[in-house]
Amino acid sequence: MDSGNLAWVIIATALVLLMTPGVALFYGGLVKAKSVVSMMMMSFGAIGIVAVLWVLFGFSMSSVQSPGTFAGNPFADFGLSTTIADDPTGENTIGVAFGATFAIITVALISGAIADRAKFGSWMIFAGLWATVVYFPVAAWVWGGGWIFNLGSMMFPDSGVEVIDWAGGTAVHINAGAAALALAIVLGKRVGFQKGIQKPHNVPLVMLGGSLLWFGWFGFNAGVTAAPLGADGNLQTGLIVINTMVCPAAAILGWIIVEKLKGGKPTSVGAVSGAVAGLVAITPACAHLEPGWAIVLGVIAGAACALAVELKWKLGYDDSLDVVGVHLVGGFIGTVYLGFFAIDTGLFTGGGLEQLVVQVIGSVATFGYSFIVALILGFAIEKTIGFRIKNEDELAGVDVSVHGEEGYAIVSR
Repeated sequence: MDSGNLAWVIIATALVLLMTPGVALFYGGLVKAKSVVSMMMMSFGAIGIVAVLWVLFGFSMSSVQSPGTFAGNPFADFGLSTTIADDPTGENTIGVAFGATFAIITVALISGAIADRAKFGSWMIFAGLWATVVYFPVAAWVWGGGWIFNLGSMMFPDSGVEVIDWAGGTAVHINAGAAALALAIVLGKRVGFQKGIQKPHNVPLVMLGGSLLWFGWFGFNAGVTAAPLGADGNLQTGLIVINTMVCPAAAILGWIIVEKLKGGKPTSVGAVSGAVAGLVAITPACAHLEPGWAIVLGVIAGAACALAVELKWKLGYDDSLDVVGVHLVGGFIGTVYLGFFAIDTGLFTGGGLEQLVVQVIGSVATFGYSFIVALILGFAIEKTIGFRIKNEDELAGVDVSVHGEEGYAIVSR
């Protein structure tokens, strides 16, 4: 690997790792002031547990030899002993680090659904178990030679069509959104759950976190273009970068237009939420859409997610920070949209129904598996050690009751 590729992989890994503190800031600003430490700790806890598990056995589980294999052997490269021995220059090991950052942020995203009411220890147990039995196998299915990776050739052997998921529409966003929905059901509603239950306590923090996410997303989407991450360095890196810029920009417009049409005002929280929705939608599609279609995707994703976040009030599940409305819905839209507009293979861009069929199957299968397993894990934790804090602790504030800290220690003089 030349020095330019090496430098870019290191930078991309750092960019994607930065996204998880970005999530912490984004989520932290959205909750009440007495929960900001707890909210941010759930993201940092995800860094701690998932990074360790990825190095121990997650990377081993994330690739398979045949489409019919559930996951890789967790002991085949335990602690990366084989990788290190076979990689004296460390080039392939850098790719392992890059993959770890994807696993970390996927788990961290889930935490927004259970803000203000979850025990930290229970969250850490769930995070480790879910990463092991859901994320690592699904990563193998989608990217590591598993059945989703090979779905197109199995169903339509002469079409040349395969499931397109460049950076995680299924493995990251639908996966996390499905688990978030399951945990919202397990933990139930916050005390006093109703529309307008709380407003973001720190809007600048939300904007800062969203901006860091967008910044890091260029590593998220474009990082795979460098060897040794499994892609050809001559791929359309410029296309990926421009789509990562313009799709979320268009999604901002889609979101704030919906806010205005609903009789409200275009808000800064809406704008940054729209940007995140656009980033989610472009994640699977960034290397496979012309920029014009990326703009259309952004407007659709921003508007649709702005409407989808209202579903929790109608359906009665308490997804505190709209992980379902943004990541699950945005992930579905971006992944399925490729069935219509992917370059050369979309239904309206030179292909047939094959691309749409495999995109839908991959999305639905990922949702179903993640939701069911997360529901089982969540209920098991709740019925044994408990997952939700006491109501009185929720009212008093999670930060003090769980962590013994305050986000804002203001002393009057």
